[in-house]
Amino acid sequence: MDYVVKTNSLTKKVKGKLLVSNVNLHIKKGEIYGFLGQNGAGKTTIMKMLTGIISPTTGEIELFGQKLTKTEKSGLKRVGSIIEYPIFFEHLTAMENLQLHCEYLGFYDKKAITQALEMVHLTGIEEKNVSDFSLGMKQRLGIVRAIITKPELIILDEPTNGLDPIGIKDIRDLIRMLNKEYGITFLLSSHILGEIEQVADRIGVIKDGKLVNEVTLADISKQRTDYIEIVTKDVEKSIYLLEYELQIFNMKIVQDNRIRIYDLTLPQSEISKKLIMHDVEIEEIQKHTSTLEDYFYQQIHDGGGKVG
Repeated sequence: MDYVVKTNSLTKKVKGKLLVSNVNLHIKKGEIYGFLGQNGAGKTTIMKMLTGIISPTTGEIELFGQKLTKTEKSGLKRVGSIIEYPIFFEHLTAMENLQLHCEYLGFYDKKAITQALEMVHLTGIEEKNVSDFSLGMKQRLGIVRAIITKPELIILDEPTNGLDPIGIKDIRDLIRMLNKEYGITFLLSSHILGEIEQVADRIGVIKDGKLVNEVTLADISKQRTDYIEIVTKDVEKSIYLLEYELQIFNMKIVQDNRIRIYDLTLPQSEISKKLIMHDVEIEEIQKHTSTLEDYFYQQIHDGGGKVG
């Protein structure tokens, strides 16, 4: 298997606190890989180790089949990244910042800078000081800096931070285009699950510093199911009625006040009618199809089994 990124028992401790524990990550060449995890799960720490910003306590990182060490970092020249918020020399112009970045990496092509600015819709701002930029503009400029040297791997930590809906769509389209037309591999993290769902080929779920699962979106899609969700404060009474009055047993309780019914033999209207007849206060009852959010919730909160 041709892996762009591979880690072996990657672990990071800071002042005795375990931030990342024995992560075995596998990112294939040419794929868009999405990191999912709650705030503080360890996503950014892993990305910082992959980009050489911090070193692992133990474990190994391979980039393009070559180990990344304190003395061997040549693989990083093939990587572009934004980790957390992009940082610039605020007193310099956008163009000066981009030129400095290219010179540092030994890559300078003014045409490439212009093309990257056009891709992210930032033309006309080249001579403006970065201190005058909004958060969204700085985020776009960070993406320009990440793609300008035509890297083979781009690592983006929350790439749509500070962007409006149009900007989010632009970045999503840009990622797809760079992946499809140039074969660039992506590692993305986002707290917006829908964004990951729309672009990723495969995801890794991070919980408490551990990699819980790696699975393709196609495998998750195969497992999608329809269900009826009831929101009510009368959960115990509802469960009793569903089981003993309607003979429904394939269901589960989520988030304390929600019941998901996977046995769809009876129509929603009949279920609703039965509960109301027995004075159950229903806040909401609706039919759904399971999503990436449902899968993520299952992995994080229910300790769901592996898929694929």
